[in-house]
Amino acid sequence: MAGERKQAILEALARELEDRPGGKVTTAGLARAVGVSEAALYRHFPSKARMYEGLISFAEDGVFSRINQIMEDDKETRQRCARVLYLLLGFAERNPGIVRLLLGDALVGEHERLHERIQVFFERLQTQFRQILREARLREDVVLSVSSEAAAETLVIYLEGRMRQFLRTRFAVSPLSNWETEWRLIDRGMFS
Repeated sequence: MAGERKQAILEALARELEDRPGGKVTTAGLARAVGVSEAALYRHFPSKARMYEGLISFAEDGVFSRINQIMEDDKETRQRCARVLYLLLGFAERNPGIVRLLLGDALVGEHERLHERIQVFFERLQTQFRQILREARLREDVVLSVSSEAAAETLVIYLEGRMRQFLRTRFAVSPLSNWETEWRLIDRGMFS
């Protein structure tokens, strides 16, 4: 029961973040959305920061477990990069409230450790792309037109840019809009 209530709180928090782009989520509003008292929220999470950490953990677990599956399933560099990017853009589209969190929009005035967790999330993504691209040299399945570091950074910048556009348009423009065309541009520019 406690696990179910924690999950319900996190789901309500994600919805509140989605429903109030640019707005602040209060514990009073969250308690109303869940249908419990603020005291009940704090029985499950000692602070709002811990609630945000729960959503960040959800994002990390969901994204990185799927990336590991892609790494096992695909051995071709281009396919790995495309699938990981598509996964992340699709995750963003399905979780607009978490996009606010990952871009720091919902963290204004919140504890510094939350900003650090977000920084680590994107560093892990960049490291994952760098690993994929470095392994390409070993397998010799593609030749990069730039260093693996620059290519990995570019992929993360592209991802953050699409997420930022999604947030800026109040979730009206899908991060996956024009995906195939944009991937062709990235593919042509990155791989020789």
